[in-house]
Amino acid sequence: MALEILLVLLLTGGTVYLFVTEKFRADLVAMMVLGTLLLIGLLARLLPWMHLERWVTPEEGVSGFSNPATITVAAMFVLSAGLQKTGAVATVGRWLSQLSQWPSVLLIVMMLSVGLVSAFINNTAAVAVFLPLVLAACDRGRISPSKLLIPLSFASQFGGVCTLIGTSTNLLVSSISARAGSGEFSMFEFTRLGLVLLAAGTAYLLLVGRWFLPSRRGEQLTENYQLGEYITELRVQSESPLIGLTVQQTKLGQAKDVTVLEMLRRGQTLFAPLAEPVQAGDVLLVRGGVRELMELKSTWKLEIEPEFKLKDEALEAKNLQLAEVLVAPQSSLLDRTLAEVQFRRRYDAIVLAIQARQQTVREKLNQVRLGFGDALLLLAPKEAFSRLRGDPDFLVLETVDEPALRRRKIPLAVAIIAAVVGLAATNVMPILVSSIIGCVALVATRCITLEEAYASIDWKVIFLLAGVLPLGLAIEKSGAAQLLANSTLALVGPFGPITVLAVLYLLTAVLTEFMSNSATAVLLAPIALSTATALGVDPRPFLLAVCFAASTSFATPVGYQTNAMVYHAGGYQFTDFARVGIPLNIIFWGLSVYFIPKWWPL
Repeated sequence: MALEILLVLLLTGGTVYLFVTEKFRADLVAMMVLGTLLLIGLLARLLPWMHLERWVTPEEGVSGFSNPATITVAAMFVLSAGLQKTGAVATVGRWLSQLSQWPSVLLIVMMLSVGLVSAFINNTAAVAVFLPLVLAACDRGRISPSKLLIPLSFASQFGGVCTLIGTSTNLLVSSISARAGSGEFSMFEFTRLGLVLLAAGTAYLLLVGRWFLPSRRGEQLTENYQLGEYITELRVQSESPLIGLTVQQTKLGQAKDVTVLEMLRRGQTLFAPLAEPVQAGDVLLVRGGVRELMELKSTWKLEIEPEFKLKDEALEAKNLQLAEVLVAPQSSLLDRTLAEVQFRRRYDAIVLAIQARQQTVREKLNQVRLGFGDALLLLAPKEAFSRLRGDPDFLVLETVDEPALRRRKIPLAVAIIAAVVGLAATNVMPILVSSIIGCVALVATRCITLEEAYASIDWKVIFLLAGVLPLGLAIEKSGAAQLLANSTLALVGPFGPITVLAVLYLLTAVLTEFMSNSATAVLLAPIALSTATALGVDPRPFLLAVCFAASTSFATPVGYQTNAMVYHAGGYQFTDFARVGIPLNIIFWGLSVYFIPKWWPL
């Protein structure tokens, strides 16, 4: 085995390991891969005896940043923001609230609506808009959110595979296909099979999958987060040394990890009373661990209110609200703690509990490093939630006042997106060109501001793509793809091209459950090309199998961003996705393996 093939295989294996274990963020892993490729390329120049003639050059190493797919994906984020900021997507979503009395109708309309929207805008953005609206419909119709949120996530994936721009995976594989000389995919090349999968997925969730969905989330947020033992009322006795001091002066939060949420004084409620001197008879609503609360009671001579029972209403005063927020994909809080960002001061909100990585955290909250999809239970003034609703760091799950939307611009924004799609579909201009012109048009017509356009781009995705694309090139250029293709053919080649197609789809589907769908597609597309070449068949069906398999991740909450978004909001467990998603993965596998050779002959 040539040294360059060995190095590429070792680098690929290490990359997959880091993606699956999530020891580092995916975009950081991609940059580590890029740095390693460039470093080895430098060593190859300094040490000719290594014979790495087929290694990627520095220019090829950074080509991911100028790849048409990377630039088009960035443009798609901006185009999606245009529909969000004008309220076009929210208008579609609000229709759902009128169907809350008919759960089955609501499920069908929701899935078809999200599927249609996700075919043309980023599906993470679509779910971000629909999620609070679906929760509001659930509340109005007394429906458990867990019955609808997995279908919401899955429907966004159904729609994403219907068009070239529905998911970044399709754009990436199309770019790889063009580079290999097999041509780009057209705008609606995926649509036939995409519509079949959309119909099959909707029918499955309506007729079968709905019975696998749990119904375990309670109506009370305090019950969902099991805060009964962590929040109580303490009355200040006449002999308490706390009298005359402020909460800030006692430094309770720093010394004892205790938070005073509210102060009740003569029928009035004071939120987060840090600077208010305590008086005898005041009742403090306090959050903390059982041990800390008992120590606080003894040290400061406080008395537990025996009649206190924790309900959402006990926390919500006239101007206060209890609500959940999710940490957004592009949030500036990722991998940071509440203490580091000075959360209470910055957002005028108190965090009562955090649901992160399959567990609920109620103590030492300031030490928890936040990740994408983590749910925070917040207590804050209502106007604070209105501000959070427009903050790109969060996705507010409660129905609060929406930030100002440019509703008069809805027809203009929709027309611009339609023109982008139409010009690309009719081959008047490439999707790269039409999408960039569309972004400029959105800003020029003030559908969105330039600052909103920059903020809408998920730079982690862009750097992920720019970092892993050169690795795909290295796999192809070094001969590693050909080696892996020959190994695959030795095992399943005698059974025919359709069997090879089925194995390739299955391998892609399994990998994408545990690592980025874009990374999976970039790693397996070169192998698909080499396999098709070795078989002497058209590579297009193999590349399409990679596209569809990489863009439909149903069996785990970590395989796709939309799954992570609904994970905590629906009160799901990890196994819920496997129970509902594995049969759906098998259905999609069977349909794809059947229809791809029929519509794209091998």
